[in-house]
Amino acid sequence: MKKALYWLPRILGVGFIVFISLFAMDAFGGDQTPTQMVLGFFIHMIPTFLLIIILLIAWKVEWVGGIFFIAIGLFYCLFAQGQHWSTYCLVAGPPILIGILFILQYVLFRKWDKEDARKPRKPFEPKQPS
Repeated sequence: MKKALYWLPRILGVGFIVFISLFAMDAFGGDQTPTQMVLGFFIHMIPTFLLIIILLIAWKVEWVGGIFFIAIGLFYCLFAQGQHWSTYCLVAGPPILIGILFILQYVLFRKWDKEDARKPRKPFEPKQPS
C-alpha cells in the first residue's frame, strides 16, 4: 500500500506532463518558417516546464507539491472560463487529483511513521525498511 501510494501520484504526474506536452506539437503545422515553428514550440512548452518544476518539488516535499498541483488545476478553471465541462475534466481534473494524492500520501506516511515509532524495539535494533 505504501509503495503504491508513493508511486501513483508521481506516475500520474509524469503522464499528465506528457499529455500536456502533446499540445505543443501543433506549433509545427501551418506555413511558418522553421525558426517561427521552433519558437512557437518552446512557447507552447512553458506549461510543461512549469509542471516539471512542480513535480520535482512534489517529489521531495509532497505537501508543497500537492498544493501547487491543486493550484494549477484551479488556476486553469478560473482563467479558461467558458469551456465545455469535459475540457475542465481533462485539463484541470488530473492536476487536482495528483495534488490530492500527494497531500494524502504526506498525511498517511506521517501517520504510519508515528505508528512505527511507537512499536517497541530492542535496543540498537534498526528500523525496518518499508
